[in-house]
Amino acid sequence: MSFIITRSDLLAPQKEQVDKLMPYLVQVLRAALGSVGQGVRLGNVHCVSAKRGWWTTQIKDEIRERGGGVWLVGKSHGRQDVLLPPPQPEQRFPTMPTVSHLPGTTASPIRIPFGGGKGEVIDLPGLARGSLEEYVVSQHRSDLVMRQRIKPVQYVIKPGQSLLISGLVRITPSTPGIVVLAYPFVPLTAHVTSTEKAIAINTQTHSSGVPTIAKPGIGQKMALAGSFQLQWDVTKQRAGPLTSSSAAGLSVNALPFIVLAVDILIEGCGWVELTAQVRLKDMDYTGGGSKYPTVDIWSPNGDYIAQRQPMNGWLLGKTKVSPAGRARPRRSMKGLYDIRLGQGAAILPRDVKRIHLDFAFKISNGHFGARKVWRNYLPRLKYHNPAVSMTVNRSQDQAGPATLTIFYASPHNSPTSPPSSAATSSSTTSNTSTSDHTPFERAETISMKHRHESQILSDLLNLTKATPVVASPEEEAGLQALADEKKRSEADRARNAAYTEQKRQEKALLDQARGAIGAS
Repeated sequence: MSFIITRSDLLAPQKEQVDKLMPYLVQVLRAALGSVGQGVRLGNVHCVSAKRGWWTTQIKDEIRERGGGVWLVGKSHGRQDVLLPPPQPEQRFPTMPTVSHLPGTTASPIRIPFGGGKGEVIDLPGLARGSLEEYVVSQHRSDLVMRQRIKPVQYVIKPGQSLLISGLVRITPSTPGIVVLAYPFVPLTAHVTSTEKAIAINTQTHSSGVPTIAKPGIGQKMALAGSFQLQWDVTKQRAGPLTSSSAAGLSVNALPFIVLAVDILIEGCGWVELTAQVRLKDMDYTGGGSKYPTVDIWSPNGDYIAQRQPMNGWLLGKTKVSPAGRARPRRSMKGLYDIRLGQGAAILPRDVKRIHLDFAFKISNGHFGARKVWRNYLPRLKYHNPAVSMTVNRSQDQAGPATLTIFYASPHNSPTSPPSSAATSSSTTSNTSTSDHTPFERAETISMKHRHESQILSDLLNLTKATPVVASPEEEAGLQALADEKKRSEADRARNAAYTEQKRQEKALLDQARGAIGAS
């Protein structure tokens, strides 16, 4: 006997992840078989995904190798027919299609011979056990079928709240003071609301905007399916960086809390993963056992609900974080240090209202220093003085002057608080006029033509009496770290260049030797 799990692409997004789930699947299957399962050899458990093409070829090859009769038995809507040949074209009676894309269409045994009559596959009708369909309005019955893997959303169920799933199933934590995290792997709509409101919606005694697909009049059939304990310890999987070897690296036994979980199964629909974090001192060890967090679940007639060991499906779909050794390097602070520190980093007095530069587009005829001031020093000044307007006028007249004009505000125009963003904007245009701004008391002009940029900056700082910005100890340490990194990079480049040159020379010698051998 072989156990085949169909539609395994619903379990995890990647084939490799489903492969790693095989020990878990065998353990769950053995638990489902009860006492009989303890003595059953379960080395013949297979996963199949016809949609993704996972393991279907291997299963078909195994069927052919057996050579005898193969019987496919499973629950209705279980899609055992994925192992059969492709659907045949429908014809009039007596020839009928052997496979249909619709679930539950195998009305009688289907016999498929193979291997020139050496064997056959017999597909039996599914075993009907009842489902939630009879409690769902007809237009939404197809919504119960999970057609693709669900990307669950995390729901936080606080004390006094319940999780309602399309009006059919209600999950209510019964342990006081416990916050439960829920991850529904179902193709239905989930909603967290107050327990009082959830009971009213579930029993259909109150109408609201919460989406529901339950048939009218089934509210009185809602019954307690059971109280389920979150009894499986998933602390190691859920503790994150606390127990990761690349982060804190703490032992699970050293943590002051424990994370417990359970998977709540909704027959023919999916499952809901429930987890809760509990402080160890709140665990009750009296009576010879632990007191686990408990949830009460209501469903139609109290049926269609079960539990299993958690699969941690939420973690399977999450994006993996790269290990610390291979993590993406942090962006360098060099750009920020370049604009915060260095020549031109100074704080201007409050009476400086505006700085305006006039020079030509090209650097010939003495405009080189002005261009350097604009490109290297003006950004640092603007960074430390965002309230000072700084404008640039570049002309086509190479023979014209290159000047830096400082405008000082009059006392009654001096701001007592930082001005609006409109007053702090700067521009680089060719038609900026000195009369386009607020009135000023006086202006001082520095000639920049045929002068070095350091001389121009010195005159600017002396005229305005600006205060140079000095690097803090933290910034000094950052600059030193950048300098050390630069040295290491240069050493690495030199080492790589030497290695490349050595390989090139070895290749040249080898090519030369091969040529000499070929000539002889």
